[in-house]
Amino acid sequence: MQTSDTHAQVQEYYGSQLETNQDLLTNACCTDDIPLAHRRILSQLAPEVLEKYYGCGVCVPDAIDGCTVLDLGSGSGRDVYLLSKLVGETGRVIGVDMTEEQLDVARRHIDYHTTQFGYRQPNVEFRHGYIEDLRTADLPDNSVDLVVSNCVLNLSTDKEATYREIFRVLKPGGELFIADVFADRRVPEALRQDPVLYGECLSGALYTEDFRRLLMRLGVSDYRLFASRRLTINNPEIEAKVGNIGFYSFTVRAFKLDLEDRCEDYGQVATYLGTVPGQPHQFVLDDHHTFETGRPMLVCGNTAAMVGETRYAPYFQVVGNKNRHFGLFDCGPAPATAAASGEAAAGCGC
Repeated sequence: MQTSDTHAQVQEYYGSQLETNQDLLTNACCTDDIPLAHRRILSQLAPEVLEKYYGCGVCVPDAIDGCTVLDLGSGSGRDVYLLSKLVGETGRVIGVDMTEEQLDVARRHIDYHTTQFGYRQPNVEFRHGYIEDLRTADLPDNSVDLVVSNCVLNLSTDKEATYREIFRVLKPGGELFIADVFADRRVPEALRQDPVLYGECLSGALYTEDFRRLLMRLGVSDYRLFASRRLTINNPEIEAKVGNIGFYSFTVRAFKLDLEDRCEDYGQVATYLGTVPGQPHQFVLDDHHTFETGRPMLVCGNTAAMVGETRYAPYFQVVGNKNRHFGLFDCGPAPATAAASGEAAAGCGC
């Protein structure tokens, strides 16, 4: 499938074939794990924005007040408007999508949500562009604090270009926080050509190990799995097509930091201060790092950087530096690369 053909196919599927999220043929883009605080905000959104939303997870991290956020594949604008409330009036949210029908839905509700949130002027904008080349949406280098995407990156026609663009536009110390579909093996080319499987966010899914290798090539040596679930397709015809391929919804975070490809021990200790809004008792970095308020935790050098050299720094006290090395840090398996197989994987184990 040529890139232009794939773009046209996806635009047709999400712009014309699907009227609402009830028209989806699988549950790959369905989720119930939305925090109560977010559900309260979503209840304030325009019904059309909610009906035309297609996502596979929750991709909104903590502590984003005042941030500039980029939402890739923003669609009808549901996540953009959720983020609009969370970043506050001093923050900014940019939604990028290639489907004009979806952009039309999102744009016509800007004034409604500006009034709904009590803002003097909009803090959101929606731009037409392609996630493989964010210059098409006029996004310069080092310009955003956070990139989010909800069940869209699997639709990319050039995933390496897409992730390269993400880390180009992120500021140093910025964060990628995405929910997307991944597979436990490489999807055969014949299935990748199936327009329904592709549009349903299945056949474009990256094999988890290829995802790890892709990020390594781009200089992203460590990323973290925040949440995961096995997808149950619940469609006999599609289940028969995909056979034994296991599909997963992963929520993944990665930072634009100079990190090592293994967890190394420098004797560093991080203590969460309990000051992230809405998180007075603990802070969850990933699926195996939960910081209890006031309790010092021995961490590897990469984790120390993630909480000490990013926007999370004001919420942590990090003691120690990298002047003295104590060898590998025993932090368990690397779940972001092993969750699909249930086995520990080589590489960073933190």
